[in-house]
Amino acid sequence: MKYVIDCATAFKWFVAEADTPKALVIRDDFKQGICELLAPDLFPTELANALLMEEQKKVSRIGPGDAELYLTQALKLLPIIHDAVPLLPRAQEIAKQHRQSVYDCLYVALAELEQCEFITADIKLVNALQPVFPFVVSLASLP
Repeated sequence: MKYVIDCATAFKWFVAEADTPKALVIRDDFKQGICELLAPDLFPTELANALLMEEQKKVSRIGPGDAELYLTQALKLLPIIHDAVPLLPRAQEIAKQHRQSVYDCLYVALAELEQCEFITADIKLVNALQPVFPFVVSLASLP
C-alpha cells in the first residue's frame, strides 16, 4: 500500500493531538516497510514551519529546542519526496475549481497521479474535496 501524507498528519508524530495514535500507526507501518509514504517536496518545509510555530506559541505543547530535535527526527523518516513542479498545473486547476490552496492541492494532485489515498488531518480540506476526490481521506476516519 502507498499513501500520500501531509504535514497535518506527520505533525502528530511529534505533538500529541486528536488522532495522534492513528498517525503513529501510519508512521510505524512506514518504518516497518508495510506501506510507502509519498509527499511533494514542500512537505519537509511545511513540517519544519509547523513545528517551529508550535514551539514559539506562548502556550506550546512542545518545549524549547524541540522543533529542531523533531525536525532532525523527521528528516530521517521522510516520505518518498516528489518534485512539485510537474504537479503544479494540476494542483492549481484543483485549487481554482474547489477554492483551496495550491499547497494543499499539490498533495491531491500527487495522490491522483499515484492512484493512491491522500491521508490528511485537515478536516476542512477533506470536506471540501472528498465528494469529488474520494481518495482524499480523513486521518480521523481510519480504524
